[in-house]
Amino acid sequence: MGLRPNLLTRRAAGVASTTFALLLSTAAVGVVPAASAYSAAPDSTSCAEPTDAHADVHSDARVRGGAAKAAHKRHDPNELTAKQVQEREADFAAALRNSTLRSKSSLRTGSTEGQTVALAPISIPVVVHVIQRDSTRAGGNIPDSMINSQISVLNQAYSGATGGAATGFTFQLQKINRVTNASWYPIVQGSSGERAMKTSLRTGGKNTLNMYLGELSDDLLGWATFPKRTLDVMDGVVVLGESLPNGTATNYNLGDTGTHEVGHWLNLYHTFQGGCSGSGDGVSDTPAEREPAYQCPTGRDTCTATGKDPITNFMDYTYDSCMYQFTAGQASRMVNAWTVYRAAA
Repeated sequence: MGLRPNLLTRRAAGVASTTFALLLSTAAVGVVPAASAYSAAPDSTSCAEPTDAHADVHSDARVRGGAAKAAHKRHDPNELTAKQVQEREADFAAALRNSTLRSKSSLRTGSTEGQTVALAPISIPVVVHVIQRDSTRAGGNIPDSMINSQISVLNQAYSGATGGAATGFTFQLQKINRVTNASWYPIVQGSSGERAMKTSLRTGGKNTLNMYLGELSDDLLGWATFPKRTLDVMDGVVVLGESLPNGTATNYNLGDTGTHEVGHWLNLYHTFQGGCSGSGDGVSDTPAEREPAYQCPTGRDTCTATGKDPITNFMDYTYDSCMYQFTAGQASRMVNAWTVYRAAA
């Protein structure tokens, strides 16, 4: 599937891309698997079960930049293993069975993917924490207008307005919390600083999306936690501030790092999870994909199974201008995960 003719006009109302390059000054740091991170640019992946003292959340990172292939190899431990996926899917299936016994009408029933049925819109409260080194834009102080545009992008993407399936989710900005703390800047994935930041700032229940914005370590664009039965202080998404609409992260400044990370927060894997074998991302209507796609490789087909690579799916690694859709199967999976993991405040 190629680039849609009207793709670049899908986010109206002041959401335009820029041509400024974002120069990263942070040194490379070893990534400790901790949340669900999204790597971006010509070659990087990640998503993993933590191995340190914080081993209670997954990490899935999006990396960008010319050195992405090396970054991919460096961050490879963050990609979920087959065992980790099996454990997560077993828990998801058990949670669905328990929930179905209590209230069958509340689910898109069938499997962890399920059948699409009409459901009332699900409104997700959003609290945005802007982590700053100082009061300058270069120090992380992005304007409210970019945050408001990011919420608009989320609502367009998850409503199906940009193409693909409507998911039933809407996002309501509750608060913008600005914090100046040089010890948390940049935000380092899996670090004690990240844990201290989230322990201090996270608000709301399992249904509240906490989004942390700032400069990130390791060329990462963002990471996020997968849902669990018990609320964890690390729960939420971390996004490079300059990847928001009108940011300076060239090719990744239309807001879809946020879209991608929220997908993980709602229990979606990467489209390339598992490669060409096994159950892949656990969704039947996303064609198998051997490895992440970068830029916008129209017509790419890396697996023998039916269907070309889903390069326009929000859960791949392509440019923001290339991705525009979720599938009906992904929508069902997210709603089922919401019902069993996040619906209770």
